Amino acid sequence: MLLILCLCTLLILVLTLLPLSRHPHWFIRGMDFPRLQFMIFAAALLIGHLLLLDRETITAQILIFATASCLLWQLWWILPFTPLWRKEVISSSDNTAKRQLSILTSNVFTPNRNAKALIDLVKQHKPDVLVTLESDQWWQDQLQVLEADMPYSVKCPLDNLYGMHVYSRLPLDEQEICYLVEQDVPSIHVCLTLRTGDKVRAHFLHPAPPSPTENEESTERDAELVMVAKSVAKSHQPVIVTGDLNDVAWSATTRLFRKISGLLDPRVGRGAFNTFHAGYPIARWPLDHLFHSSHFTLRDIQRMPSIDSDHFPLLTRLVFTSPLGNQQEGIKPEKEEVKWSEKITDEQQVSKNDVPTPAE
Repeated sequence: MLLILCLCTLLILVLTLLPLSRHPHWFIRGMDFPRLQFMIFAAALLIGHLLLLDRETITAQILIFATASCLLWQLWWILPFTPLWRKEVISSSDNTAKRQLSILTSNVFTPNRNAKALIDLVKQHKPDVLVTLESDQWWQDQLQVLEADMPYSVKCPLDNLYGMHVYSRLPLDEQEICYLVEQDVPSIHVCLTLRTGDKVRAHFLHPAPPSPTENEESTERDAELVMVAKSVAKSHQPVIVTGDLNDVAWSATTRLFRKISGLLDPRVGRGAFNTFHAGYPIARWPLDHLFHSSHFTLRDIQRMPSIDSDHFPLLTRLVFTSPLGNQQEGIKPEKEEVKWSEKITDEQQVSKNDVPTPAE
């Protein structure tokens, strides 16, 4: 029994310490994803130590200390995405329709053929903007029925799991489809006009994940996130960034994105809203994100029912309340983190494309 407990403690130590290296290899970066599962494992292991070991021995004390440290470290990353944390974005009860902006983000999973489920969600909730990821020509054909109510669109159908479509009830100007880092991985950038007449710069992203079947390292994904973060940090206009970032809300790189961009995460203090994997309840992570500038407060955020994709759709309703901006503040980067962000883009040598930004 002691040997088993020692091996389990060694395992949780390795799983906890690996991401500290910031090495971009997919296996190490993948350790950011199941932090909640690691936390539960560490908690169960700590209970086992307390029940089964003689706490007077040095060995038991070392095992208990190591496991408790891992538990607290994982908890430090997870806790902000629970109701126990202070909300980063103010809740709004403003029902003024023209000030509201609702966005439905859905990774449809290209082989999925249940377009009706997504169309029904759109008809039921009537979002102002629908963003689909992994949508190919078949999905574009099926979603054509939405164009009567959502006449503005940007379409980029692809068969490589990186197709993307944006449908909107609100006007979309300055439309651009860009390939910021990889030639076959697009992003969409628009300027949408709210019913108040205010302009909002919106960036829709779906960078490739670090994995043995995609990119061996997270460098490409991280570079795209940092590029967009730096571009929006320069803007004084309202900004929204949303999509499947193939990164979890509690990773060091998503936290870096929030710090460099200055954008707010409405999930902080409310919940994780795990959107992937829809088919495995015990292995779910928050991969689909929406970040926004301080010009907005939150009406509500909901994970939608399954549409037979491996992702759940995410519906976010924001309220344009610019005067409240001074009451909301995100997290600030340290000097070392700024250097890390520069290293990410320098290593990727991202110079062939710039993130589109509107004239101030």
